[in-house]
This record gives sequence, C-alpha cells and structure tokens, in this order.
Amino acid sequence: MITFSTNFGDITIELDMNTTPVTAKNFLKYCQDGFYQGTIFHRVIKGFMIQGGGFTAKMKEKPTRAPIVNEANKGLSNVIGTIAMARTDAPHSASAQFFINVANNDFLDHLATTNDGWGYCVFGKVTAGMEVVTQIEKVKTAMVAGHEDVPFDPIVIENVTIHSES
Repeated sequence: MITFSTNFGDITIELDMNTTPVTAKNFLKYCQDGFYQGTIFHRVIKGFMIQGGGFTAKMKEKPTRAPIVNEANKGLSNVIGTIAMARTDAPHSASAQFFINVANNDFLDHLATTNDGWGYCVFGKVTAGMEVVTQIEKVKTAMVAGHEDVPFDPIVIENVTIHSES
C-alpha cells in the first residue's frame, strides 16, 4: 500500500504485484526513490481521469528511467478507482506518469498486440481517498505551457508513504 499525501488530502493505493509485476515494481521503485514527492496532478479531465507523476508545480517535466513493457494484456480493466500507467502513442513507452480512472474507461483496455490495441496497463486500485480523487476531478483547469487540462491551482503530491505488508 502506498499513500500519496496531497494538498487536497490522502489517496491510498494498493498495487497488484501478482498480475502486473513489472509495472507495480516500477511504480514502487519511483515511490521508494522519492520521485513523486513534489510532482503534481498535471492533467485533470472530469468524467475521465486525473493524471500525475511527471511534472513539478512549475510544469517542468522530471527525467525518468527507461520505459517499461506494457502489461495491459494481463486482463485488468480501467474501471473507476483503478490506477494505470500513462504513456505516449507507443505501446511500451510508460515510465513514471500514471492516472487514476474516475469513470469506467474500458476503451483503454487491451484489445490486441497492435499499436492501437495495446491499451493502458492497470496496476492497482485506490483503497482509500476516492473522495479526494473526486475533489481533484472537479477543479478548474486551463492551458498551461502548451498543456491542456492543467489544474488552475497546483495539486501537489507532498509526501509518499510506503506501508509495509503485514
């Protein structure tokens, strides 16, 4: 379990280490390294998702490790409350950015091993703080530094806590 303490409240996530081990371990490593501390939710689309994990409050992109293999073909679905990896149009380009689904977005699921069909890898779910996610989803957004849907006021991940398994 991982808790993101944001300026809006806490969001706790449970990783699916069994179904998507490469993705979950990659995300956990970024958490352990302190990478997400000070990053923002930089893309918020009401009725779709909230995305974070790549930019500072000044919209400066953080350098990441190499991209990982896309595990979207493992059968997990982009439903409300799940966390998935963000990526470019290239299927195996995810590194650090993630999004939390605020709707059932099954059109993002794996359909085929083609560029268009790969989908977006779900690797966990929100177990506490969905009300914080919903609050973030409702913020006012604008175009900032060439990016659309950026919250008008920064939504900052202030601290990341990794809870040991008991």
